[in-house]
Amino acid sequence: MKMSEKLISAEEVVKHTTPESCWVVLYGNVYDVTEFLPSHPGGSKIILQLAGRDATEEYDPIHPPGTLEDNLKPEAKLGPIDPQTLVQTSQPAAKEEKKDVEGPPPMESLLNLDEIEEVATKRMPEKAWAYYYSSSDDTISKSFNNAVYKDILLRPRVFVDCTRCDTSTTLLGGKHKVDVPIFVSPAAMARLGHPDGEAGIARACGRFGAMQVISNNASMTPEQIVADAKPGQVFGWQLYVQNDRAKSEAMLARINAMPDHFKFICLTLDAPVPGKRELDEKQNFKNAVKVASGVKTSGEPERPGGGGVGQQLFFGTAADLTWKVTLPWLAQHTSLPIVLKGLQTHEDAFLAARYAPQVKAVILSNHGGRALDTAPPAVHTLLEIRKYCPQVLDKIEVWVDGGIKRGTDVVKALALGARAVGIGRPALFGLGAGGQEGVERTLEILKAETETCMRLLGVEKVSQLGPRHINSRKVERDIFDGEAGLETFGLWDKVVSKL
Repeated sequence: MKMSEKLISAEEVVKHTTPESCWVVLYGNVYDVTEFLPSHPGGSKIILQLAGRDATEEYDPIHPPGTLEDNLKPEAKLGPIDPQTLVQTSQPAAKEEKKDVEGPPPMESLLNLDEIEEVATKRMPEKAWAYYYSSSDDTISKSFNNAVYKDILLRPRVFVDCTRCDTSTTLLGGKHKVDVPIFVSPAAMARLGHPDGEAGIARACGRFGAMQVISNNASMTPEQIVADAKPGQVFGWQLYVQNDRAKSEAMLARINAMPDHFKFICLTLDAPVPGKRELDEKQNFKNAVKVASGVKTSGEPERPGGGGVGQQLFFGTAADLTWKVTLPWLAQHTSLPIVLKGLQTHEDAFLAARYAPQVKAVILSNHGGRALDTAPPAVHTLLEIRKYCPQVLDKIEVWVDGGIKRGTDVVKALALGARAVGIGRPALFGLGAGGQEGVERTLEILKAETETCMRLLGVEKVSQLGPRHINSRKVERDIFDGEAGLETFGLWDKVVSKL
């Protein structure tokens, strides 16, 4: 603190708790956030619930460093709080009770991903658990994402030497080697569940040679996340294009400046608007100072839903992306390969291949069941591609995510033609269960189960897996059975005419 700075008492801070004058304390300093209220992604109500007191504990796990400087004018920082008055007069929010005071069990005692999730549920703050666990509407897609794998049967072969097993593969046209065909899908706000955050996930991925796609809404900066990366470790950056395109362009420039770490841009398409995640939204009404439900600052835009973490993160996200405009715009601002995340039909996979080599891969995903409920699982879309336009698998790489709980799930997806398989919630629950060590245990379990499955199928290398190793007949009965609808796209006319 500078000698000339005058301490601000908590008695003065608590006088400013209205939309007309709103002060909060963050990291030992008092900020006047009145002007920022209308533009806050979560709406003014969330800030007003924290007005007049120290909001650091609620703010810190959600916002990466630099957020204050990027969004507030310098004069909004009024000065340091007098710590001697803060404890006496502030109004702390109701704290959640610690669910697990004894600490986590030894990670090696957890034998599967369900057990890791169970430990994480006991240890994580309820707000974090609700955000990670929640899915849209009746959670049908979320449940089906996993259940569909159980309807695919394996076809083991015998009298095959299974002493060797190599889970390594290459991605993005063979340019990047990874030790496992498992990657961490983009998942926001990792520090909500554990202080290790996305950097802890990155270190765990480094140990197992796994790829990580970092969320656009990470709770740490990209520089922090990759700081301890191992040589050759592969990262992708997820992009949610903003209505204010300049913000997205600035982030792309930032990622372009780290070519040793970031190898592609993952453009997420399966959630142009947020789904209705009721479990997450209910958390907005717990453990908060009461603020009138109708409170809204002048000129503040309407926000749908109850305002959970998901609703907050999506505010400002563009819903007007198109093939003809967005991909050329991306080409102007990055030369990195593009991976399109969230394709859910064979038609869109067919169209995506038209944009190769700019588009190197697609991720078949329904956003973990968090966007449109009853949307198809990735397995259905993968089977659609095999049925209607198998040539897509030769033009671009197809990755999948959603519902992976076992190594057998990984192998089944690879046998259907997927190049890599993503995990989102499992990585977050691993983090919640034991920080970086919990994520390492998650990857360790999946890798070991994948190796066991491959050996029992008589397969030495990932590249050898194919449809002959599975029986997917039961699932094939349920996939889309209409017209292919590809002749209208004007794509690969010569190829289509031969079909």
